Amino acid sequence: MTDQRIPLPSSVANSGPFNPAATRLIGTLCLMALLTAGCSSMLPIVHNESSPFASFDEARRAIDSLVPMKSDVETLTQMGIDPAKQANTTILTQADVVRRFVPGALLLREDLDPGVLVCLQARDECRGWEITAAQITKARTGSFLADFTNFSRRSETTGWRFNALILLVRDKVVYRAWGGQPKVNEIEVNNNPLGPLQEMGPSLLTSH
Repeated sequence: MTDQRIPLPSSVANSGPFNPAATRLIGTLCLMALLTAGCSSMLPIVHNESSPFASFDEARRAIDSLVPMKSDVETLTQMGIDPAKQANTTILTQADVVRRFVPGALLLREDLDPGVLVCLQARDECRGWEITAAQITKARTGSFLADFTNFSRRSETTGWRFNALILLVRDKVVYRAWGGQPKVNEIEVNNNPLGPLQEMGPSLLTSH
């Protein structure tokens, strides 16, 4: 078997174990290995979660399981939907519901869902819950060296966003609808030809 070891410079090979040249060489090799092998794990990651649901499909199934004119506030509480406990839930008044479903151009009665009509006719007894849920992760996934020196930064946003509207009359669900983004995948790449000097230019110009 042939010897495949890489020869060291004579200044390093002929020195003691604590020679400064050997220490610098080992340090340089370790730094290069760190920058090339484990760099992505050193980039920042931001995770935002504002949902009682584990996934978009779970949220969709929960809203679809509500039966208008039968499900009530107790049903919603058992599902974990409670404006008093769940963040990012907006309580709508009857006036808010009117503005939502009857915009500037008046709609015909037959254009509205029966549950919406029931809510509008109930006046002050009509209210709505607007639910916003999401799980979003934003990570910088490019080269650590290019990111650290500000020459190039690549950010990837993944996750899902969900929104739902529930109308209630006397604590009874009369209407429900949902929407959102089942899969979020956004990539943003910023290239700075001047690297760390890119952001210094405008400040130098304005300082004179």
